[in-house]
Amino acid sequence: MNYTFEIALFLHILGVTVWVGGMLFAHFFLRPALADFTPQIRLPLMESVLGRFFLWVGVSVLAILISGGLMMARYGAYAPWTVKAMAGVGVVMMLLFGHIRFGIFPKLRRAVQSQNWTEGALRLGKIRLWVSVNLVLGIVTIALAVFA
Repeated sequence: MNYTFEIALFLHILGVTVWVGGMLFAHFFLRPALADFTPQIRLPLMESVLGRFFLWVGVSVLAILISGGLMMARYGAYAPWTVKAMAGVGVVMMLLFGHIRFGIFPKLRRAVQSQNWTEGALRLGKIRLWVSVNLVLGIVTIALAVFA
């Protein structure tokens, strides 16, 4: 038996779980728990956590792209609109992740390394904003998957 589709689906769901679940955890649990800490504690901790998380999101993005491509190949040009929409929203999410990871995060890292807490807080706020957008898009994508 050929389990290509099932393996692709498993890897796809695993990648989405890591990415969307991690955003939900960071936004609704980690960030509020750190709100009472000083910037000197909060910002280096968040920079460290995000560095590790972004590494796993990068792996997840690759898994999602490859597995999604394999699953789309099954449909060819006849994919349902929900599958096409899921792919489109997923690409937007990946672009936003690239902006966060390669545009904003290095500035946060530099601010933390130079102990510029005001700049670090500004950069972390921008990351939080874009992660919020991506989290909403991720939930929409999951809803599209359910109705596909």
